[in-house]
Amino acid sequence: MNEHRNSQRLIVAGGRKLQGEIAVQGAKNSVLPLLAATVLCKGTAVLHNCPKLTDADAAFRILDCLGCKCEREKSVVTVNGEAMCNNQVPDGVIQEMRSSIVFLGAILGRCGNCRWSTPGGCELGARPIDYHLEAFRQMGVEVENDAGFMNCTAPKGIQGARISLPFPSVGATENIMLAAVTANGSTEIHNAAREPEIVDLANFLRKCGAKISGEGSSTIAIEGVKELYGAEHTVIPDRIVTATYMCCAAITRGELLLTKTKQDDLSPILPVFERIGCSVYTYSDDKIYINARKPLSSPKKIVTHVHPGFPTDAQALLMALTTVLPGTTIFEENIFECRYKHAGELGRLGAKINVKERVAVVEGVKRLSGAAVKSTDLRGGAALVVAGLAAEGVTKIGNIHHIDRGYESIEDALHSVGANIKRS
Repeated sequence: MNEHRNSQRLIVAGGRKLQGEIAVQGAKNSVLPLLAATVLCKGTAVLHNCPKLTDADAAFRILDCLGCKCEREKSVVTVNGEAMCNNQVPDGVIQEMRSSIVFLGAILGRCGNCRWSTPGGCELGARPIDYHLEAFRQMGVEVENDAGFMNCTAPKGIQGARISLPFPSVGATENIMLAAVTANGSTEIHNAAREPEIVDLANFLRKCGAKISGEGSSTIAIEGVKELYGAEHTVIPDRIVTATYMCCAAITRGELLLTKTKQDDLSPILPVFERIGCSVYTYSDDKIYINARKPLSSPKKIVTHVHPGFPTDAQALLMALTTVLPGTTIFEENIFECRYKHAGELGRLGAKINVKERVAVVEGVKRLSGAAVKSTDLRGGAALVVAGLAAEGVTKIGNIHHIDRGYESIEDALHSVGANIKRS
């Protein structure tokens, strides 16, 4: 991540209603484990709809360090893992993104051993990798801590196991899947994560020759195979980016047609927009129209849960929207304990938010006022963009490298539908 990107800001002049059409990018939370999965392929994997994100760039650097050959042509990424020759990655590259830990399962599955440091990324509170490591131990991996690094070895190879997760962690589920697809014997993951990104990973691995069933449910069954080969796959649309642009339409009292999306993956989110008074229509599963020209009001309460509950990644976005909705909205965060850092920055714009532990109470105000603010994390940064679109005057958003981790040129997408927003 270079200094120039770190010093950039988004300048938003609020007050314009959004109107038009936006094509939704590929999912950040899907493309990263998919890129990790290419490590297992003894051949060429092709991923379509791969978004241009700094997190994806970090994943490419990890693949390069491992000896895989990566090429990008617009939204198509090609990875050839045939010549993979390394099982270590420099600490600086690993620290660029928290979800780099997902490469651990893939490298173990390919090499049987790995040296890895603890990952970086957004600071949202404790996201322990204990679930990952305990699962690996059950699969025959010995983990030794060594001055901030983990030396992981499987003397007898990766073994299938019956693993019950104490919490349906998305990252742990993905890591176990990646390690298990070429393990000796069968693996069962109980209390597995059920998110759409898990289903997307399973679909890709199956195309590569893996034997997986049960994805999307709480129990995933995997029968280890000798090796995987390359395959072609299209990354699913990003449901959180879709929710972001829906919030942008709603807070500006505008209307948008969102294309290349996926209606089914948004089932926990769409009813909230209907509850606040938006008109929401879906077409052929890949188009969503939202109109927010009627009077809107508070959704009363938003409670985050693991899928199929309301996603924690959309919490900050809805909070930004509710700052200007009549009434009181109560947010209850059940996934991360430090996911209200954006509340203080929204307060600089005039929002009235009271936070106590895992609960935030938002009192809707008549207007927000532009100010200089800073992104605290990926979704918190996007929430500031949502709020800035409605604020009177100019909002200057710093630390936008957080936003670039998960949004492909957010300013271009919003400018195309009428927003006064630019990068400087």
